Amino acid sequence: MSPDTPDLDLETRPAEPLNRDETYKQQPETTEEEPFGDEEGAEVRYRTLEWWFVSPGSAESTRSLMDVAYEQEMRDSYACRRNLSRHPNASLGCGDAGNRPVGLPSSVPVLYQWLTVNWQSGVILIVGIAILTVYTGCVMGQFKARYPHVHSIADGGEVLFGWIGREVLGTGLLLCLVFVMGGHILTFSVMMNTLTDHGTCSIVFGVVGLLISLILSLPRTFKRMSWLSVISFASIVAAVLVTMIALGVQRPRNVKVEVTRSTSLYRAFLAVTDIVFAYAAHPAFFGYISEMKTPTDWPKTLFFVEIINTTLYTVTGVVIYRFAGQHVASPALGSSSPLMAKVAYGIAIPTIVIAGVINGHIACKYIYVRLFRGTEHLHQRSLFSIGTWVTISVVLWTIAWIIAEAVPEFNNLLSLVTALFCSWFSYGLCGAFWLFINKGLWFSSPRKTFLTIVNFILLGMGGCLCGLGLYASGRAISEESAGRSFSCASNA
Repeated sequence: MSPDTPDLDLETRPAEPLNRDETYKQQPETTEEEPFGDEEGAEVRYRTLEWWFVSPGSAESTRSLMDVAYEQEMRDSYACRRNLSRHPNASLGCGDAGNRPVGLPSSVPVLYQWLTVNWQSGVILIVGIAILTVYTGCVMGQFKARYPHVHSIADGGEVLFGWIGREVLGTGLLLCLVFVMGGHILTFSVMMNTLTDHGTCSIVFGVVGLLISLILSLPRTFKRMSWLSVISFASIVAAVLVTMIALGVQRPRNVKVEVTRSTSLYRAFLAVTDIVFAYAAHPAFFGYISEMKTPTDWPKTLFFVEIINTTLYTVTGVVIYRFAGQHVASPALGSSSPLMAKVAYGIAIPTIVIAGVINGHIACKYIYVRLFRGTEHLHQRSLFSIGTWVTISVVLWTIAWIIAEAVPEFNNLLSLVTALFCSWFSYGLCGAFWLFINKGLWFSSPRKTFLTIVNFILLGMGGCLCGLGLYASGRAISEESAGRSFSCASNA
């Protein structure tokens, strides 16, 4: 860790206290080696990532849980925008169309009444969650430094709870990632229906999304995937700029920046979870660190990506809400005119596709490393090694497509799965990791006592997000009418 990195109190042994320069140089308490072993002379080398290459990929994982929710939002808000274009003076409340906003604009109005302060509370919540994300990410870096063999959340679960923890968390990780993959395929289908005005059968669009995602996820290393993330990041920034400029030029009529808005606890909590899960990239962190050329640079990556994410969320949200007011759409890219909304969605295509591809790569890598860890197949370009990787990718993406097409209320089910697992992956487990590596030192100093309280709060936060998230998602499933499986009808 660099000398200018904030001290996060990483002491773990009473007899040999660690300073911040020694944080990632401590001797591990395990005899197991790095997941990729000795790569000298290997055909495929994984530990090649520089810290600045990790940042775009981490940002994509962070945004992915928001992107997968486009389907219901685009279906509701696009119809709302078309109506608004015909009746520009109508107050349609487009900001209420959909419960999973992309960025701040739709979340903050929903939070007003619940937080009973003002719109700045939404910004404060975003910044607060960003700080928690940096802290919990650093805790995962500490845990990885102590146990270098850890490559995934499942490996961390094995350290904490034995083989049961490995299997339970591994199953949860795969389930969550496959649902996110399916969400991106469905999102691609909705996007194409929106842009083409239902140019063909929705299933065809879904298959096209499946094939594109499968092809893009075939590289075996994160370094190659990181180039895709750069393209994706550029596309979402461009799409956001187009939306903000269009709003500034068009200036919708009768815009009101509301201080309060009546809402229910159920919808308010959905808005809170939107912001919380917007930072939920933690399932990818162990994998990123495992492929870094210099793992001690992990804090640089973490600070860099969260500064970018937080700036993007807050600036985009405040500017769009300032110009769109009560007409803000969900997702935010649809807040301008229907034509400019289509332009913004078109520019955002790489983000919609690639964010899902990154999660697909993580899922495939988890299975691949678990199968071949410690064998020569992990680093070979043989027919068997490549064939296994391709087979895993085909199977996972096909399962994701089938689930997305077969389950009528897929997005609500996705929300339920992410609430069940991501609440623990991103917050609860991080508290458990810190408490585990600091066992016996919880109250050894005032600072340790404070951090012990913080990490117990993280455990409680994971449980709260899980419980209330399951309640909100379950209620959404019960309130919405079921659609049809494998339907050619437009889903936009």
